[in-house]
Amino acid sequence: MFQGKTVGVIVPAAGTGSRMGGVPAKQFLDLNGKSILLRTLEHFQRSDVIDLVVVIAGESEMDATRGIVSTYGLSKVVTVTRGGVERQDSVWNGLQLITKHTVDIVMIHDAVRPFISQDLIESVIAAAVKHGAAVPAVSPKDTIKLTNGELFVQSTLERNHLWIIQTPQAFQFPLLRQAFEKAQAENFYGTDDASLVERLGKKVKIVPGSYDNIKITTPEDLELAELIAKRI
Repeated sequence: MFQGKTVGVIVPAAGTGSRMGGVPAKQFLDLNGKSILLRTLEHFQRSDVIDLVVVIAGESEMDATRGIVSTYGLSKVVTVTRGGVERQDSVWNGLQLITKHTVDIVMIHDAVRPFISQDLIESVIAAAVKHGAAVPAVSPKDTIKLTNGELFVQSTLERNHLWIIQTPQAFQFPLLRQAFEKAQAENFYGTDDASLVERLGKKVKIVPGSYDNIKITTPEDLELAELIAKRI
């Protein structure tokens, strides 16, 4: 609970990990002695402000996911449920389940981002309580250019106004539910959860993220993650 607000987390973990070779799924890959998924869930288990967690798993990973939850005593995980066709469908499934609980704030976090900090969790929640919606982000280190369809540069974008968006993203529950209901009704799929809220004309607050908060989707990402795990 955060300032009297109940906080629930949805962790989409139904990806196949095709860029990793697919077997095992990337969330079950070993990262210095622990699976990526376990590392991620432990952050929410340890958090004083998180009340419950819903994990979304693929059809073939349901048993393995439940095994991690039971083996490591992840008591805040109230359910493991089946994912949808797309990530957004999986989160929607999670929202249907989370409505069974009294939740004020919903966080959504990628299962394969195992390096979140307690400070980041709390700062994103605090911003969502105040502003309705909040996402962590870091500024790009490289120059970003906009191209046309033939890969000729059209313009160079001003980095001071560009942000690389991460998770966990947090939202006041009624706002997030409204955003997903609109997206479902219009068959709209966004690249992240905040984009659905943006379509309502609502503001989304940026919170400083961390360059360590990487999303592990390629073998190169896993190599970098092993170095980060040793350092922190």
